[in-house]
Amino acid sequence: MVMTGGCLCGDLRWKAHAPPRYMGLCYCADCRKASGSGFAPFVGFDASTLTITGRWTVHTVTHADGRSATRNSCVVCGGLVFGGEMGKADVYNIYAGSLDDPAHFKPTVALFVRDKPDWLEIPPGLKTFETMP
Repeated sequence: MVMTGGCLCGDLRWKAHAPPRYMGLCYCADCRKASGSGFAPFVGFDASTLTITGRWTVHTVTHADGRSATRNSCVVCGGLVFGGEMGKADVYNIYAGSLDDPAHFKPTVALFVRDKPDWLEIPPGLKTFETMP
């Protein structure tokens, strides 16, 4: 299975040459604010199966507890495309909104459901976790 995607303008593109490890929805405050939505849909791919081309800017946020989150956006249109520091991760999370074919997105988990806004419904059938499993 080959999956492809990219940003709004097409300058930043990705291609996965193997199936994803996981797919899910994250409701944590970080993902909600970074995505500008009530959750962030994500697809996790092994780094060895993923090719990313184009130009991106890296945004890293360090939290009070010392954790950090790295997100990568297109330098042209600002579209949020993937998470993780290039060359330093074994798995990268691709934001599902960047999929060329959204029908490929089949989430199985919901993370940080304790932070889910009341106005959202968790899709039926997902395995839910109050925080990170």
